[in-house]
Amino acid sequence: MPTDLTSTLILLARLLLGGAFLIFGIRNIANIGPLTAGLAARGLPLPRMAAIIGLALQIVGGALTAIGPFGVWGGVALIVFVVLATMLFHNFWDYEGADRASHVNATIMNAGLAGAFLLVIAVSL
Repeated sequence: MPTDLTSTLILLARLLLGGAFLIFGIRNIANIGPLTAGLAARGLPLPRMAAIIGLALQIVGGALTAIGPFGVWGGVALIVFVVLATMLFHNFWDYEGADRASHVNATIMNAGLAGAFLLVIAVSL
């Protein structure tokens, strides 16, 4: 257990970031059908396998970020996840108006998450 403020804040950040993705991944298991259909609609080959890989990145990356000494691997897994999820599901360039704005916002949020995972990687080195 950390004894100084910096270590405590880093632990809390890792738990919050990794824990959120771990919970999202577990919850998304119930949505594997719609996720697969969404990937198939985008023309992705092997959409069910892609959905399973996405869930694995969320669950394993989240767990590694939150609890283990493997923060580098967890951070990398979750950066890969948010980049792929952004490209596949928040392709704002294909939308107009309010729909476009919501996808631009999701892209900006995911870029911020990627930055947070870079910090996880940095403090784990």
